[in-house]
Amino acid sequence: MKAARLSEDWLSLYLGLLLFFASLGLLAGTDLLGWAVRTSIWTDLSQALGTVSKTYATIPGPLALVLTWAFLTVLMGVGAKLLGADVKQFVKGFSAVFFISYACWILGSYARIAATPNELGKFGIRWSLNLTAEAGFIVALVAGLLFGNFAPRLAESWREAVRPELYVKTAIVILGGALGVNAAEQLRLATAVMVQGLCAIVVAYLIFWALVYWVARQYFRFSREWAAPLASGISICGVSAAIATGAAIRARPSVPVMVSSLVVIFAVVELLILPFLAGSFLWQEPLVAGSWMALAVKTDGAAVASGAITEALIQSRTLAERGFQYEEGWIMGAAATVKVFIDVFIGVWAFILAWIWTSKIEPREGEKVEARQIWERFPKFVLGYMATFLVVLLLAATSPGLVGQLKLAMNEANVFRGIFFVLTFFTIGVVSNFRKLWQEGVGRLAGVYLLCLFGFIIWIGLAISWVFFHGMRPPVVGG
Repeated sequence: MKAARLSEDWLSLYLGLLLFFASLGLLAGTDLLGWAVRTSIWTDLSQALGTVSKTYATIPGPLALVLTWAFLTVLMGVGAKLLGADVKQFVKGFSAVFFISYACWILGSYARIAATPNELGKFGIRWSLNLTAEAGFIVALVAGLLFGNFAPRLAESWREAVRPELYVKTAIVILGGALGVNAAEQLRLATAVMVQGLCAIVVAYLIFWALVYWVARQYFRFSREWAAPLASGISICGVSAAIATGAAIRARPSVPVMVSSLVVIFAVVELLILPFLAGSFLWQEPLVAGSWMALAVKTDGAAVASGAITEALIQSRTLAERGFQYEEGWIMGAAATVKVFIDVFIGVWAFILAWIWTSKIEPREGEKVEARQIWERFPKFVLGYMATFLVVLLLAATSPGLVGQLKLAMNEANVFRGIFFVLTFFTIGVVSNFRKLWQEGVGRLAGVYLLCLFGFIIWIGLAISWVFFHGMRPPVVGG
């Protein structure tokens, strides 16, 4: 192996920014990434794949998949060289990892698995598992575990390309831009809920985080390495928060991803229950209901889906009981906006935890904590996450006419974010060991999650939503 010129942390920053700025070519009238493959929820497999941009709609879905693989193989191959890896072995391994991971994503997007209750009519089905398209991540994790545990020689041949930290950090850099455009789309609502967003940050990061961490350590006897990502995943924003926290404290890659898997599974349970509770008991407080979805449901996709279901239920109830409807998008927008405010603070929280771990938890014996040590420990990809968010938000704020184009651009970048996430889950499975994971306490992880989420997080989140949104209602159609 050659000497590395870059660390995975720095490489993920550069890769994420490259894809992000390439997507902004749309602002100059140049669609650089529109040919990339997009996976939709499907009932007919032939309709599962397409291009992310209508500009390239004539490209068949399978060809778009091959083009995306070729592009990423070249890009990641250059990255592998900078990391000092064996490029030939990396390309072979990456090709296998890419196509297996993407097959998992396609399977997880089957409508009977992924469609949420508000989408059943669209697909002409009466039931689904309601897992959202994020089900593909779980399928990928299970597939990776099977390969890693039952076909270890084959998995070992992919070793150069099994780099979960590189993939997930790149994905999070891209994620910042997607969250930025969400905030930009809801500027009016974002202004109205700014105080609520700040309050959510205080509650989620200071109260919730401390309580979950204490429960995990005190009652379930988890190590700090497990307790910190678990606290972030349960109390803040699930997948991204758990992984950013794991990087900040230098936890093993399997730790935050196992936490993330539980986050997705519990989000499904919440998706099945909470919108219907909100629709029944909070239909006269629509923005309370929307905010509650953001504070209670711990993945972005499931939170927004919960907001959409809640909005549909409240609109139906309001029309039946009062004879009018609210303007569309406000309830779901409240959920999305509050979730964005929570997400934005992930980078700040990662920095705080990096400082705490460097100076208090794992200080170097006999040495004073210096800024350099904090910088070395600080996850550089978080800078990219914050940069992409701010660039999009500033562009939208200074040129409101660009919001539509920014949304299209971030949709294209987000395709690659999804690919890197599914690569992350698959490769984490490949490097994980069933016996070891059980010994680490996966069952106890679920116990912590169940106790904290349904014991106090959901209900405190409801109380906070009520305090700040009680009496606020969306505009009425025709009013």
